[in-house]
Amino acid sequence: MIQKNKGITYPTGFMAAGSHVGLKKKKKDLSMVVSTEKANMAAVFTTNKVKAAPVLWNQKVHQLGKGVKALVINSGNANACTGEIGHQHTEQMAEQMATSFEVKADEVLIASTGVIGVPLPIDKVIKGIQKVAPTVCSDDKAGQDAAEGIITTDTFIKQGAIQVQLENQVVRIGGMAKGSGMIHPNMATMLSFITTDANVDPLLLQEMLTETTEDTYNMISVDGDTSTNDMVIALANGSSNGSPIIKGTKDYKIFKGAFLELNIYLAREIVRDGEGAGKLIKATVNGTATKRDAKLLAKAIVGSNLVKTAFFGEDANWGRILCAMGYSGAQFNPNQVDIRFLSKSGLIEVFKNGIPVSFSEDKALTILKEDEVEVLVNVYDGIAHATAWGCDLSYEYVRINGEYRT
Repeated sequence: MIQKNKGITYPTGFMAAGSHVGLKKKKKDLSMVVSTEKANMAAVFTTNKVKAAPVLWNQKVHQLGKGVKALVINSGNANACTGEIGHQHTEQMAEQMATSFEVKADEVLIASTGVIGVPLPIDKVIKGIQKVAPTVCSDDKAGQDAAEGIITTDTFIKQGAIQVQLENQVVRIGGMAKGSGMIHPNMATMLSFITTDANVDPLLLQEMLTETTEDTYNMISVDGDTSTNDMVIALANGSSNGSPIIKGTKDYKIFKGAFLELNIYLAREIVRDGEGAGKLIKATVNGTATKRDAKLLAKAIVGSNLVKTAFFGEDANWGRILCAMGYSGAQFNPNQVDIRFLSKSGLIEVFKNGIPVSFSEDKALTILKEDEVEVLVNVYDGIAHATAWGCDLSYEYVRINGEYRT
């Protein structure tokens, strides 16, 4: 079960801190995570061809495969599209973290999020690292401070943790994330950081993260934009002092299940906090011939602006859902599609065997008024299935993004 009051510091051997250092007017804007032991690293980065300097730095650290000791994140400035000076600033951040914690610069990860195209006020950042470094600790408050320091237009922090009992050991997994706009499959304008004290080989950790990302962060959509700074980082420091997790074992299945559960939770929290969003939309597609078809259909539903606006208007407009399915690129027979809406207020069928169903508009409205609504689709072509998450699209989204730089 996810513990919502714990986060990045829950696993043994991880410390964190978060503070205001002057990049924003008042809110926390610098966070760091430090491991007492060198941690194995796994990562998934944005697919955008335009990559921010911190992403390129982290890709190099990842390729080295030497392990990681520290991570520093600033919010309020993306350090993207800033030319050579942006790369220099990233390196300076890594060097200052290395000095502060007596590690090597290539054992430090960097992340930045905020406005694109503005050079980092590097003096503030360096002084901020010097100020915050002595405050790192392993308590829950430190993890919460770190989670608060990475958010931008988010309206709440996103953190969680889980503990699992393996055959001969207890291991913990913690995480924090940010993101509320520019969210779309194949990474979004989001950052997610996962820590664990389990003993996981870096290749196995990478395999788990890649597979998990496909079913979590790559299955969410707020507005159809993919950003320049996105990344998911997983760090495993082995501080539980347990046996290595071996693929195919019972321990592996238990650990991977918990790892997936935490990342699903964080991904859902990102979408729940979609800029101006009032509803979380979950699309579950069953009965496709292939997993790929199910994913294409589910992502098309939550990614459609017409579907999003229909949910904002609490309109049971099944036609927009069927339309999105039709241009998804998936293989299915429109003449055997079922569509239902589900929320805590009930279940209603609106389309069956490719034909509209007479339904109560009043009941549909009651169901769609809830802040979480699920679209259930069955196409009866096979046994594959997939789930994607999105949110409605509101007037507030336009206001927030229209004023983002001002």
